Amino acid sequence: MNAVFARLAPRTLRGRLALVALTTATLLMVILTVVFNTVVRRHLQHTADDELRTRAAAVATTVDTSGPTVRVLESTNDRLLDANVWIYSGSRLLEQPPSGAAPLTRVADELAAHGGRRCVTAGRQGPVRLCAQPVAGPQSAATVVTALDLSPYRSSADALLLGSLALDGVMLVCTYALTRLAVARALRPVRTMTDQATQWSAVASEERFGAMNRPVELALLGTSLDALLDRIRAVLRHERQLTGELSHELRTPLSRIIAELDWWQAGPRPAEDTRATHAVIADAAQSMRTICDTLLNEARDGVPGAPGTGTAEVLPALRRLVAADPDVPVRLTVVVDAEDPRLEAGVPPALLERIVSPLLANAFRYARTGVAVHACRATDGHGGVRIDITDDGPGVPAEFTGDLFQPGRRADPGDGHGGAGLGLPLARRLARSVGGEVGHDGRHTPGARFVVSLPAG
Repeated sequence: MNAVFARLAPRTLRGRLALVALTTATLLMVILTVVFNTVVRRHLQHTADDELRTRAAAVATTVDTSGPTVRVLESTNDRLLDANVWIYSGSRLLEQPPSGAAPLTRVADELAAHGGRRCVTAGRQGPVRLCAQPVAGPQSAATVVTALDLSPYRSSADALLLGSLALDGVMLVCTYALTRLAVARALRPVRTMTDQATQWSAVASEERFGAMNRPVELALLGTSLDALLDRIRAVLRHERQLTGELSHELRTPLSRIIAELDWWQAGPRPAEDTRATHAVIADAAQSMRTICDTLLNEARDGVPGAPGTGTAEVLPALRRLVAADPDVPVRLTVVVDAEDPRLEAGVPPALLERIVSPLLANAFRYARTGVAVHACRATDGHGGVRIDITDDGPGVPAEFTGDLFQPGRRADPGDGHGGAGLGLPLARRLARSVGGEVGHDGRHTPGARFVVSLPAG
């Protein structure tokens, strides 16, 4: 049964709402029609009873109950009064209609024997209403029974019933049509929003559903959809950023692997060189794994490492980064030092490398003759670690300093240097996740100086 109903039910929202409205209107009209016709029939019956009592009162004026016996007086309208009239003295019939009406006479006898004012409906061929009216006197009493054919009243009631049913049918058709039109008009903005959602790109489009004038309910829906679009855009931006950062960070160890393989394949190598090549490749692969773990953990949890979860010796880590970078030009002089060789930062070694590596790559890319890396205790009173990466390159243009740490932004994309503009934003984001900071020292000239602040170990 449910399967049949599911197949027959409309599949569109407009059809379902129209069906609900039609069903509701049908139930309401059936109730109103039944109540209306019941009231009409009762009213017609009361009208017939009133007419019967009026006729009985007129006939009662011809009945004399002042003596010991009941006498029926003659009147000028005797034929009119005798039509469908029975007069009883007690249970004894004094007068009855001139025409034969035996079934009605039996009903009239029962009314007279029962006594009092009472009305009943009788008749097989046609409905007849009979009412008994007692006539009391000082010495005797009589009962007048009058009858009335209800066929005209029933015809009127049936005509009203047919008329009300026809009106109900017209009203239901109009209700269904108007409901479909009203629902279609009300859902027109939803169709428009659907078309817009199909056309708009969650990545490129900045259009908004809630910016248009719509009813309150649809305006709230538009606001919710706008928030959903914003979340989708944020997720997509985060994914693009994560992909870019992974490719940016994996480029260096991958270059080391390619360079070692090219060197090893260039000619026959002794076993010692092969073992050294394998060691470099394994170290680069481990570095790639560490990079992936660090960035994926940061993307998933937002906290790749927190103060106290590990420490790193700063000077060995910096020297290791410089020595492992295959892109260091031979013309550069690279100086790595620290005021204290035992200086430790309160971050894991892998995270320290991920923070400093983009800054070193930038310095090696733009420096003319030399790069200096210096680590010392911070002088801000918090006892942290400060790492300065300084180069003698062209420096950062003053007009670009505000966008320096924006993902995907470069001061001069056509300067002949590679890069996607993701290294500096990544370094700052990782440093801030452990309570540190990466900044640019705009007072240093010529060249550029980037400052890394980290908690002490």
